[in-house]
Amino acid sequence: MRVHLKERNYIIIEGVIGAGKTTLAKMLSHHLNTRIVLEKHEENPFLIDFYRDPKHYAFQTEMYFLLSRYRQQLEEFSQTDLFERLIISDYHFIKNRIFAHITLEDREYSMYDMMYRVLERDVAVPDLVIYLQSTHERLMKNIKKRDRPYERNMNPDYIRSLVEAYNHYFLRYDASPILIVNATDMDFVHNQDHFRELMYQVLNSPDGTSYYNPGYGDSL
Repeated sequence: MRVHLKERNYIIIEGVIGAGKTTLAKMLSHHLNTRIVLEKHEENPFLIDFYRDPKHYAFQTEMYFLLSRYRQQLEEFSQTDLFERLIISDYHFIKNRIFAHITLEDREYSMYDMMYRVLERDVAVPDLVIYLQSTHERLMKNIKKRDRPYERNMNPDYIRSLVEAYNHYFLRYDASPILIVNATDMDFVHNQDHFRELMYQVLNSPDGTSYYNPGYGDSL
């Protein structure tokens, strides 16, 4: 059964660093004339230090992200907002837990997870998740191309571990409908055919889990 987009009010785009989440969110928001909510990762005062010395600054970095994203969720998403107009966002609150599980030591993660579970109760559940799945090689190329200063020394092993963690979570995700997109060979920024086909898949994604592999027909 196909579900029209108008029946969905809150869409999230997720993927590993460099997958194109923010770019796609902006493009969809523009073409569909929707409200957009973007992650404010650049405001994290510990992020640059984390990439320089992950072990030393992981806990501060993850706690700041957790609390700042929680605050944004409360400020941006009210029940009224979620029923008045479609909202597109470039992150899922669960990403806090995915990253923390990789970056934190056991004792730190235990404390972090207690805080996460308390805050998670107040966070809105999306009506649709779009997961941009990609290889770590393509992600590293994207990261290098966009050339953010604090990402110039990005560790490929870190991206590889994120790919594994994201796949482990989102390939099993069942909290809401999810469209899993094989984005490795896509260029929805410069190729209008790629973008139009991807938008069609979003507009017509069914309930449950669906997959879209460009060049291999409709989603399954």
